[in-house]
Amino acid sequence: MCTANESEQSVPGLMACSPADGQSPHTSRRALLGAVTASALAATPLIPASRAAAATSSRIPTPDLSLVLLGTNAGPPPLAHRYGISSALVVNGRTYLVDCGRGAVTQYLRAGLSLPSLTGIFLTHLHADHVVDYYAFPSLAAGAAGDQGFRTTVSVHGPGSAGTASTVSGATGPLPGTVEMTKLAGQAYAASPTFFMTEHAGIDPATLLDVHDVLPPAATGASAAHTAPAMTPFTVMENDDVRVTAVLVPHGAVFPAYAYRFDTDHGSVVFSGDTAPTSNIVTLARDADVLVHEAVYPDGLAGLGLPQSLIDHILTTHTDVAELGAIAAEAGAGTLVATHLGPGDPAVVPDATWRRLLRASAAGAGYGGRMVLGADLLRLPVKRRG
Repeated sequence: MCTANESEQSVPGLMACSPADGQSPHTSRRALLGAVTASALAATPLIPASRAAAATSSRIPTPDLSLVLLGTNAGPPPLAHRYGISSALVVNGRTYLVDCGRGAVTQYLRAGLSLPSLTGIFLTHLHADHVVDYYAFPSLAAGAAGDQGFRTTVSVHGPGSAGTASTVSGATGPLPGTVEMTKLAGQAYAASPTFFMTEHAGIDPATLLDVHDVLPPAATGASAAHTAPAMTPFTVMENDDVRVTAVLVPHGAVFPAYAYRFDTDHGSVVFSGDTAPTSNIVTLARDADVLVHEAVYPDGLAGLGLPQSLIDHILTTHTDVAELGAIAAEAGAGTLVATHLGPGDPAVVPDATWRRLLRASAAGAGYGGRMVLGADLLRLPVKRRG
């Protein structure tokens, strides 16, 4: 019924269900529900670079839709054996990033992804562990020659300003949203492109970014004091590859914080972002082929020696791994992928423990889909459910 430790094999999908009226909006593209061929993980969470390269060999057919987990660690504190949270969705050869945690640029390359293929970046929220490598992409790759960079505009979508004042020393005005954050990053790192352009050896990275603040529809009544009311998904972006919709999710004081759904002709993938359990995720992920959801293990947190007040805060702003089976079952998702693992250190919570927890979560909820434990550089080809 549920596995999380198999070798590569085809994954049978659930029968498609019709979503209730007023839930996730559908086009003919999104009516095509799919299954996933899941590559489960090895004993170590970090797949060797040689294995990642082999996965992208020209001898292996390139799927029309694939999910690549670049980093799967929760948390701002860095780890030696697991990179920061970041995922890539490759659609028709074009790459869309969801979050840019620590090491995202390095992992992007180790995964064999093409920098010229980078088409869009979506930020779920503006915590450091989700955005720290964001501006590294344009700073390092904008205008670079050949396969070392991108030369066409990359569309960026991320949360707008919370509208609340900053408490950071020296800051004035409201907190920056994604547009203002990008502008300030460009100013902070202005020396490098200025020197390069003076020597006719570079361009202004900002010229290759088309940045958009994502704000919830006014009708939701959402605010920094009411961060994630029940809502219908709204459209963030649509092109020939994909339609991206979003809902607000509850994540403590963070506002706005989003979950994103990507609907393509080949299947649908949902990213929960950081969130406590919420009906908005179930609405967004209705009949999705793959639900990529964060996971926290309370007993593992207790083993870190953290203050109880911090543990309590983490548990109220994230989702217990024990609840993932019920969430996937209620949404009717074909496959659930656990990522943003907390604690992410395999010395604290071994992969075998995570797999056992996922199996127990599915069994307890009667979930008949597939549960996959995320690992850095894990690649999951996604196909339509027949």
